[in-house]
Amino acid sequence: MNMFWDDYPQIKNELQDVNKIMIENVKTTEKYIEEPLTDLILSGGKMLRPAFLLLSSKFGNYNDKKHKNLAAVIEMLHMATLIHDDIIDESKLRRGNVTIQSKYGKDQAVYMGDYLFSKCFLMLSEDYSMENIKKISQSILKICIGEIRQHHFRFNKNVSLKRYLKIISGKTAALFAMSFTIGAKEADCDEKLSKKLGRIGYNIGMAFQIIDDILDYTANENIMGKSIKNDLKQGFFTLPLIYAILEGNNNLEDIIKKDSIDNQDVIEIINIVKNSDGIEKSKRLAIKYTNRAFKNIELLPESENKKIIYEITEKLLKRKY
Repeated sequence: MNMFWDDYPQIKNELQDVNKIMIENVKTTEKYIEEPLTDLILSGGKMLRPAFLLLSSKFGNYNDKKHKNLAAVIEMLHMATLIHDDIIDESKLRRGNVTIQSKYGKDQAVYMGDYLFSKCFLMLSEDYSMENIKKISQSILKICIGEIRQHHFRFNKNVSLKRYLKIISGKTAALFAMSFTIGAKEADCDEKLSKKLGRIGYNIGMAFQIIDDILDYTANENIMGKSIKNDLKQGFFTLPLIYAILEGNNNLEDIIKKDSIDNQDVIEIINIVKNSDGIEKSKRLAIKYTNRAFKNIELLPESENKKIIYEITEKLLKRKY
């Protein structure tokens, strides 16, 4: 289990139970399916989304078995999107480990992701309300639209701030928001509280993605556990670069209007972005979403869960970037 949860032993124990549920649900006589997925489950992700789901559910009528199963579904959905992301990005590493697509090939990875999606809906069909199954389906749709939108605007130097925010609201914030909302809804929390929790998740997701995009330019590749060159080579222009483009650097414009970007171009882009205001402006926007999350957390009913959500959000969004 990831060291992120060492200060929260109860959550850590609950997430270990969620891990066991996931491992049980990917068991099959086809070991070439089971083994890669089990390895991914055990690869040490933070499991933020299932943790937030469990925490939000405790504002209502928490059901240990039901909510842990639902938390497993959410993490498996997230894992399925990661598998497909790695295919598109041609990523060799994920969480410091070799990706499924790199180890087993793209064809196998596509089916692995699809297998996880199918498993999730099978698990949901057992004991959950149609309303929440619909909400989960809508969130998956938002994620897909976000990914399609991002791919559509590859190598497009005219990607605007507004369009970037739409992309990350789908590909990242939607699943964070849904984790909070579904946890509360399945615990019979009222609509007002469920929406409040959903807004917290949305703002955390937006800040989280912006910070990740900043770290692509500021962090050591070994720290991130994945290549910082992938986004640029694939033509995915994220916030620090978008802000740098808006400053009108001619050298930058000449590079990004190419049909393909090589290693030397990547080095040049990173240097230009670091010498622009792109990173600082991105930090300010991340802080804006972070503050919105904290503001909504303050409005939650007083409880130990509220305190933990605040502390985790602080730990997650106030890291050095």
